[in-house]
Amino acid sequence: MNIMDFNVKKLAADAGTFLSRAVQFTEEKLGQAEKTELDAHLENLLSKAECTKIWTEKIMKQTEVLLQPNPNARIEEFVYEKLDRKAPSRINNPELLGQYMIDAGTEFGPGTAYGNALIKCGETQKRIGTADRELIQTSALNFLTPLRNFIEGDYKTIAKERKLLQNKRLDLDAAKTRLKKAKAAETRSSQLNSARLEGDNIMSEQELRITQSEFDRQAEITRLLLEGISSTHAHHLRCLNDFVEAQMTYYAQCYQYMLDLQKQLGSFPSNYLCNNNQTSATPGTSVPSVLSNVGSSAIASTSGLVISSPSNPNDLKESSGSRKARVLYDYDAANSTELSLLADEVITVFSVVGMDSDWLMGERGNQKGKVPITYLELLN
Repeated sequence: MNIMDFNVKKLAADAGTFLSRAVQFTEEKLGQAEKTELDAHLENLLSKAECTKIWTEKIMKQTEVLLQPNPNARIEEFVYEKLDRKAPSRINNPELLGQYMIDAGTEFGPGTAYGNALIKCGETQKRIGTADRELIQTSALNFLTPLRNFIEGDYKTIAKERKLLQNKRLDLDAAKTRLKKAKAAETRSSQLNSARLEGDNIMSEQELRITQSEFDRQAEITRLLLEGISSTHAHHLRCLNDFVEAQMTYYAQCYQYMLDLQKQLGSFPSNYLCNNNQTSATPGTSVPSVLSNVGSSAIASTSGLVISSPSNPNDLKESSGSRKARVLYDYDAANSTELSLLADEVITVFSVVGMDSDWLMGERGNQKGKVPITYLELLN
């Protein structure tokens, strides 16, 4: 029974306090009651905290969009995070593109120029996908997580204490209003009621001292929390540096991957067009680098290699347009007409009329045979 009485009294007291605050707030809005203003320093700290919260939320959300453009994937990750479960690993866009390229190149044939180029592009795209995954993980850990911890942790504490400060201010101003009214009533009262009104004044003054003390204490607590915003900025600055470093690493990796790929693709002498319909050129004659029609014959650029008919079809001979080439990868000859290759060795190559455009004739000492152009880098 005593517990129930206590709960009822507490509920009644809380309801009275809430009503008093509501009345005070309404009268302030209507201009019918005075409002205790916070000191300028505290107001500046509150403004700085609110500004920090707003911009931190915007930066955090846009960074999430940058790292994961797919909104459905972001929602899924959010749900798994709230459930405290690890999100399933999914293939990202560069990795998916890379896999498609590798599959296509494999089907077209790794020995063909296009097939080999597709495989190399696909492998590069998959490396970029791996770098992208590392960027997301590093950025989430070193940048997004600290920002989110501030929004969901530190700022929530600040907001809670700020709200409590607002309530203490309303209590203080309500006490001031009651004391002011009590004094006004005492002035107008008759001598008969003066003793009772004087007692009301004493109670109002005591209430005012208590609410003033509680307000001052809460203002100090709030001020101390808000002064920590400067430390938050310093921490976020370090996190920003980590994010920039992660981006720098990512873009440097991507640049290096693409630079290596460009070198590999540039080593493909795909502009050496050799097919059964080509017109023979006399030894030592340069062929223009731009395709043009000369009568009904198509002349292709060979950048120094000449297309000539050997004097004896059964004995392929080197023409005056031979060049040196560095072997990029090991290659095992499929039959006696091909020449096996070792990576980094230098051989002599030249073209022969009637040979498939994906092949050149290679020569190493007294060994001679067909070699795939995708395995070579021509030397100046």
